[in-house]
Amino acid sequence: MELELRVAWQRHLGTSAAAAEWFDTVLGAYRAEGRHYHGVRHVAWVVRHVVAIADDHPVGDLDATVAAAFFHDAIYEPARHDNESESAAMAERAVREIGWPDGASGHVAAMVMATADHDVAGADRDTAVLLAADLAVLAAEPARYAEYATAVRREYAHVGEGAWRDGRSAVLRSLLARPHLFAPELDLGEWERRARANLTSELASLTS
Repeated sequence: MELELRVAWQRHLGTSAAAAEWFDTVLGAYRAEGRHYHGVRHVAWVVRHVVAIADDHPVGDLDATVAAAFFHDAIYEPARHDNESESAAMAERAVREIGWPDGASGHVAAMVMATADHDVAGADRDTAVLLAADLAVLAAEPARYAEYATAVRREYAHVGEGAWRDGRSAVLRSLLARPHLFAPELDLGEWERRARANLTSELASLTS
C-alpha cells in the first residue's frame, strides 16, 4: 500500500528532493497513533478512487487533484475543528516548496478545504472528484462500511456513548438530507444508492 502511494506521489508530485521529503512527512502523518480510520489505508483508498473516477470523468488538473487527496487529512485530530484548514495550509506550503506555481498550490488548498463540508453544489470537476473519492467508503459493501463506522468510533473514543450517538446521528441525518452525496455529473448513481442504504442502516442502529 505504501509502495502504491509512493508511485502515485512520484507520478503526480514529482521526484525532487523536496517532493521526497514531503512524501515522508505526509505518510508519517497518516501513520500517527490513533488513526484507526484516517490512516494510510484511507489515503490510499482516496488516491486510488480519484484516479479511477478521473479515468471516466477527466479533471482539469489530475496532478493537483491527487495532491489534494494526499493532503486532505494530513492534519487530523478528532478534538480539533480546524483540521481541514490546517491540512490546506500544509498542502499549499508543500506544493510551493516542491515548485508548483501559486495558482496550482491555491487550487490544491481550496480542494482540501472543500472536504470540510463536502458540499458538491457548485463544485468544479476536480473538487467533485476529490469529494466523491473521499466519501467512496459510504458506498462500500455493508461489511466494509461497518469496519469504517467502527474505526471512526474508535477515533472518538474520548466521547461518551450518549454524546457519540447524538452527534453521529446528527451527521448521518445531515448527509441523508442532502439532495446529492456525489456530484450528479459523475454518474455515480449506484454509489448514491448504496451510500444512502448504509447511512440509513447505521442511523437505525444508533437510534434503536
